[in-house]
Amino acid sequence: MLKTLTDEIFVAPQISIADIETAKALGVTLVVNNRPDHESPDQPEGMEIEAAAREAGLDYVAIPVTHAGFSAWQLDEMEKALSGASGKVLAFCRSGTRSTLLWALTRARAGDNCDKLSALAAKAGYDLTPIRPMMDALSAGR
Repeated sequence: MLKTLTDEIFVAPQISIADIETAKALGVTLVVNNRPDHESPDQPEGMEIEAAAREAGLDYVAIPVTHAGFSAWQLDEMEKALSGASGKVLAFCRSGTRSTLLWALTRARAGDNCDKLSALAAKAGYDLTPIRPMMDALSAGR
């Protein structure tokens, strides 16, 4: 279920409370929830995932991304979360796509090579083509 983007970040489709222990065993210290509550009637509430994460000794942050797209505040919050993590990070949404895209945009803005980001995402099964122009613009704007 967890897909590796880098040695430090995993992405996943919607996780369950049971997945928290698996993540912890893999060295995850921060869970990033990129899925808004009430997107689907069968998804667990964010506060349930947060409670399980905190009970397991993990940090938790919610940075919801709707299908409307990405905003600067989301990149700011993701950057803050990634830079403040004391270990590995697990970011999740419905399919893992929005988490991957937000990670890639954040890293492009920080100056990471966009081709390398695209290759890492592709290796995990995600396509950055829809956001590549935005990645290039963020990278160029540094």
